[in-house]
Formats: sequence, structure tokens, C-alpha cells
Amino acid sequence: MKKNIIILLGLFALVSCKRKDTVNGLVQGKVEREEIAVVGKVAGRIVKIKVNEGGLVKRGDTLAILDIPEVDAKKIQAQGAVKSADAQYNMSVRGATANQLKQLYAKQSALKEQYDFAKKSLARIQAMVSDSLVPQQQYDEVYAKYQGALAQYTAVGAEIADVKNGVRIEQQTMALGQKDRALGALQEVQTAEKERFIIAPQDMTIETITLKVGELALPGYTLFTGSLKGSAYFRFTVPESSLAAYKKGEEIEVYIPYKNNEKLVGVIRNVKQLGAYANIATAYPDYNMQDALYELSVAPKNIADADGLQTKSTVTINKK
Repeated sequence: MKKNIIILLGLFALVSCKRKDTVNGLVQGKVEREEIAVVGKVAGRIVKIKVNEGGLVKRGDTLAILDIPEVDAKKIQAQGAVKSADAQYNMSVRGATANQLKQLYAKQSALKEQYDFAKKSLARIQAMVSDSLVPQQQYDEVYAKYQGALAQYTAVGAEIADVKNGVRIEQQTMALGQKDRALGALQEVQTAEKERFIIAPQDMTIETITLKVGELALPGYTLFTGSLKGSAYFRFTVPESSLAAYKKGEEIEVYIPYKNNEKLVGVIRNVKQLGAYANIATAYPDYNMQDALYELSVAPKNIADADGLQTKSTVTINKK
């Protein structure tokens, strides 16, 4: 029994050493893709989800449909406000109706008769006052009636002129402002109504769907996450002591272990310092803990070569 244990420990040590030797000659990394989050702008309950995780969507495709009952009520209110404001503005521009003008002309005709009678009465009494046939008090009374008839006749003429020319320009401007305000409110509601449809902003692969049908989507909450098509790249972690061996713009061979170490060519597109230990890409760190860590971003030379690779799968490059 003791002999068997010793043999097993020996085999384990041999495998471990071989694995370490293999790892020591490689730098491990991960396949990454640029991701995008799709959020809602207004609160609503999900009534339909039109995509599945892993599905490909085009820019402009509908991902989900929300139920927003408040928008329908506000739309009816806004449409009523627009109709009312439009009628007010048209009335201020067009002035009085034909029937209103008829009434004013009839009023003018009646006042003209009163004015003519008062004018004749004043002419007759003036002659009688000159001959001292009537007292001055009676003349003053007739003159006052004449002035009143003249004022009323002049006023109705001005009223007819106003309604023919429309109301004051200030009132027309005020009515136009109310109309524009109502139209703006309607446009705002129509914009909110469009937000019931959650639209794909770019061509992408759906990675996660965070809510289900019947759940409430709040403004700003991420409803979908997706990876952008043609955005695959490789991320490797190297210590500062090895940094000089990797140059930006340099071509480098990348191997895909889960595809029998299939090889493709990549280009180092960026080198940046890592600010968090959690971002380390390798599973077997063998560097000095005092070394600063850097991330190599490697883009495939031919993007089509990386389109079929699984996100977060392991890739390797030869250690320099």
C-alpha cells in the first residue's frame, strides 16, 4: 500500500512538473469582444422579447416591446391641447365670422339712424336758440344726445374695422405660442411612445437578457448585453520584466488550445498597465510579485479568423 502511494505521488509530481514546464514556455490569455449594453429610457412592463441569447441581430432590429399605459393617456391629452390651441390661433387670424359681421353691420345701421336724427334735431334747435324761442338748457340736452349718438356710431365703425383685420398682432402671437407649446408636448409624447420598442443600436450577438416577460423595466436599467460583430481580440498579462520583448505593432503567433492549438497571426495593438489583480488573464502567474503587470491587446490580423472563437476561451503565445 505504501509503495502504491509513493508511485502515485511520483506520477503526480512528474505530471505537475511537465505541466509547469509547458506553462512556463507560454503566456496565457483570453478571447475578448467589445460589449454593448442596451437600456430602456422610460419605465414599462415587458410584453414581448423577440430575440434569444446567442442570436445575431442587425442594427434597428426590435429586441423587446414594452407596455407603457401612461403614454397613451398623455397622448390623448396632448392631441386635445393641440386641437384647442389650433382653433384659438385660427380664430385670432381670421377674425369674426360672417354672422358676427352681419350683427355688427345691423348695429351700425341702427346707430346711423340715431346719429342722423340727433344731427337734424341739433340743427333745428340751433336756429330756435338764436331766435330765443327755446331756453339754453333744452339746447344743451339735444347737443348731449347728438354727441352720444356720434360716439356710438364711431365706435361700431372701429369695431367692424377690427374684426375685418383680425385681432391684435400680440394676441395672434400669444395664440401661436400656445399652439407651438401644445405641439411640443405632443411631440414629446410621440417620442416616448417610440421608446416602447427596444431597438438594437448596432449589429451584435445577444449575450445576456436580464429580464423576462411581465417584469418591469426601469429607466436606465440594462435589458440586453451584446458583443459587437468583428470586435474579437486577445488579452494577455505580462510582467514588467518581460515588457521590452513585446512591441506595439509587432506581429505575433496566437494559438487556440481548444482547437488543437490552431494558429493565427495577431498584431499587438496596445500595451497598458493593469490597475487590478482581478484583470489578470493568465491562470498560472509565475512572475515576481513586485513586478508591475501590463496587458497586451492583440488584434487578429484577419478578423474573420477570430469570428468563430468563443468569448473568454483560453489562447496562448510563446513566452519571450
